[in-house]
Amino acid sequence: MFDPGQLLPYGWNHTLSDTFDNYPADGREPGRVIRVDRGRCDVATPAGLVRAHAGDHVLCTGDWVTLHRLGDEIAVADLLPRRSAIVRSSASGRSEGQVLAANVDTVVIAAALDTALDLGRIERLLALAWESGAQPVVALTKSDTVQDISAATAEVSAVAPGATVLAVSADTGDGIDVLAAVIDGTVALIGPSGAGKSTLANALLGADVLATGRVRDGDHKGRHTTAHRELLPLPGGGALIDTPGLRGVGMWDAADGIDKTFPEIEEFAARCRFTDCSHVSEPGCAVLGAVERGELPERRLASYRKLIRENGWIASRTDTRLRAEREREWKSIARWQRQMYRSRGH
Repeated sequence: MFDPGQLLPYGWNHTLSDTFDNYPADGREPGRVIRVDRGRCDVATPAGLVRAHAGDHVLCTGDWVTLHRLGDEIAVADLLPRRSAIVRSSASGRSEGQVLAANVDTVVIAAALDTALDLGRIERLLALAWESGAQPVVALTKSDTVQDISAATAEVSAVAPGATVLAVSADTGDGIDVLAAVIDGTVALIGPSGAGKSTLANALLGADVLATGRVRDGDHKGRHTTAHRELLPLPGGGALIDTPGLRGVGMWDAADGIDKTFPEIEEFAARCRFTDCSHVSEPGCAVLGAVERGELPERRLASYRKLIRENGWIASRTDTRLRAEREREWKSIARWQRQMYRSRGH
């Protein structure tokens, strides 16, 4: 029997305890992955932090696992079911999803106010967050660099229905206490380079734990001071996953997340004349009618179309890959059957 005390700061609870009880009682111990690096991972365990082999498991920060020890070697035995996951299409463009963080309760989307707000990017990250199953929060960082904070907050709130939007400054401390009160459980911090994620993470952690760097004056791009996703306990409870700056965030099976990001478009779409309306040129399209009446910004519809089109493209690539895999399997079976037939002298 193990003492779960060391795991409590990393999110251990009764549900996880019940899940762990379903695994073989052969000396395995539970743990949470706090960092992954080239086939090995750092894991928080009841005995403290250990370094383990990932084995055949594709792990990410935030995963719960079981470990077994073979002498001085420690390896991951089981990957516990993920209750939530932030997934984007792989940077390689292949028909595979990349898990950025697992078992997340709150996704904090960082957007800096010292440069022009990119509402399309915020909508894209919101779709990613909603699809994960976590609750999104938009943190408008570097609020000390603008005078009209309320206008910026209102502009973002208009494209983030259902999400909390807060203006914060890690330098002055403004809004940090409010943000700390809003976030819950395991928190993933995402956003582009230069958004001040690591500085914000340090403010939430109450110490300069993560390296920070200056952004370039010309384009306000950051220097990717966070190179790995890492999970750290928060002083007020819960845990924080800081992520590297996301240059590109592709949709991955995110239809529900897109719908939650654009709920007003879904409401208008329900009134369209045709159930399969694409909201481009069909007669009786309630969505286009809303744009014409000024009830729906044209920019927002364009953003919606872009994400839907991209998500559909990824889905079609995935279907093509699955069909190709099934065809290869059937061809392999057919070859084996022919060989068996010949071996029997027929």
